[in-house]
Amino acid sequence: MEFGISYSTPFFGADPEVLAGFARDAEECGFESLYLPEHVALYPGAKIGPMELPPSLPYPDPLECLTFVAAVTRRILLGTGVLLLPYHHPVVLAKRLATVDVLSGGRMRLLTVGVGALPGEARAAGVDFATRGRRADEAIDVLRLLWAGGEAGVSHDGEFFSFENVCSFPKPVGGRELPIHVGGSSAAAARRAGRRGNGYFPGGRLTADERRRQFELARSAAAEAGRDPDGLAHTRWGTLEMSTEDVEELARQGVTRIVVTPGTAEPGRRRAEMAAFAARFGLS
Repeated sequence: MEFGISYSTPFFGADPEVLAGFARDAEECGFESLYLPEHVALYPGAKIGPMELPPSLPYPDPLECLTFVAAVTRRILLGTGVLLLPYHHPVVLAKRLATVDVLSGGRMRLLTVGVGALPGEARAAGVDFATRGRRADEAIDVLRLLWAGGEAGVSHDGEFFSFENVCSFPKPVGGRELPIHVGGSSAAAARRAGRRGNGYFPGGRLTADERRRQFELARSAAAEAGRDPDGLAHTRWGTLEMSTEDVEELARQGVTRIVVTPGTAEPGRRRAEMAAFAARFGLS
């Protein structure tokens, strides 16, 4: 089991000293990875389920933040939870992600993508909300095509993106594609994870049985696509109060990574929470 930690920008803010201190604390405590969320644009009345999002919540760009984190850390892996893929052009995004990976020494390894749940956010980005799933599927294919392409260039002619003989350098460290995990609590997200993802990171307020069925759906979709279901990483949200029994139960369900979030913004108490969790699970 691996353990990641999420820096909640709407809760902790965008202050560079706070973010740097959080990242250093996470690395020193032994967490494997650090995740940041994304919203491209909010607006009055925006809701995810019953939860309204105040439009003034700070959501700085996660990839810019992760580049900053890479500069103040040495080991911790970099992740998004989640990057809203339909709102990014994949030709531009392929370059940005590879650049973060190169500058971090190969640590941009936990990219997790979703399709978004706010119609107004899609409109602001110029994307038809109804097509965002298909757009995300095609974007995943384009990212991998560009990372794999050489000096002769690669071409693509799809529903949303089209180009000829395009070269994208630098490549991710090692010359290989970056892993792409899929987030989301819907059946469509589970199928996308199985068909195209390197892992599945479900969110939402689902029952234990619903989560079990969705991971089974992801695995069956992988098998139907000719992919190895056992190669699909399974990430889940957890809490800093989790017991070893809680983690053992998730491991029995096939979970391979748990991501937690501190519940306090006060630096001393936050670090104490993180250190206690790390000691409980022997992270450092």
